[in-house]
Amino acid sequence: MSLPPKAGLYIVPTPIGNLDDLSKRSHALLAAADVIACEDTRVTGKLLHLIGLKRPLVRHDDHASDAARAMLIARAANEIVVLCCDAGTPLISDPGYRLVRDARAAGVHISALPGPNAAITALSMSGLPSDRFLFVGFLPARAGPRKSALQEIAAVPATLVFYESAQRLGASLSTMAEILGDRDGFVAREISKLHETGVSGILSELAQNFAAPPKGEIVIIVAPPKTEESAPMDDDALRDLLRAAMVRAPPARAARDVARQSGAARDRLYAMALEIQGKA
Repeated sequence: MSLPPKAGLYIVPTPIGNLDDLSKRSHALLAAADVIACEDTRVTGKLLHLIGLKRPLVRHDDHASDAARAMLIARAANEIVVLCCDAGTPLISDPGYRLVRDARAAGVHISALPGPNAAITALSMSGLPSDRFLFVGFLPARAGPRKSALQEIAAVPATLVFYESAQRLGASLSTMAEILGDRDGFVAREISKLHETGVSGILSELAQNFAAPPKGEIVIIVAPPKTEESAPMDDDALRDLLRAAMVRAPPARAARDVARQSGAARDRLYAMALEIQGKA
């Protein structure tokens, strides 16, 4: 930063895995902070140690009192107060909006820095439509409320973005397949870390793939519901798609891929694929 930051509240993203993703501007604000409000002082303290800083830390989460928020807002009138979370961009499925809301009402200067965010990163690597998306965050842990939450958003004409724990991943994917239908999906795990993985497939297949809980932080991306606007493909067009798909995949996989592309029934496409293979 060319000029020292003025007093105010600064919302500062932190890396979601790779320390090199901390921007120079974020580093400068952490270094300049008179106080850093964070989810867990141990986690943020470890980050500061890794980047060679030592600044005052105060815990600030969804259980923070009105008095604690008022104290930070009062300090932000004359000092640099930084708000960060354990990883990623604050306020995205993380505490802090009440602090920002009250600081804005008090006329405090507020600035938010761009930076790492697991939801946006997973969406960009998913290969699913990104022109319109709904960030859902975490689904309820219990099966009944989870189904209800998915039913509420089943008809939303947008790609859906979820956070999920590794332990609940298989159950959530199964419920998604049940409620949302067998849409295309993508599971990102350990984004920006050494063992980063991204797996694409229809929801029922993903549920089977992740029946055993993996390790790490999880983002699930689900394609929007299929529309009925386009007319169904005729058999000749479907055969052309199958022939192209079978250049790189066996009949079962080709039928699945064309089913996802065309909306035609997979069993019917598989029979057509076997017919094509028999004539080859």
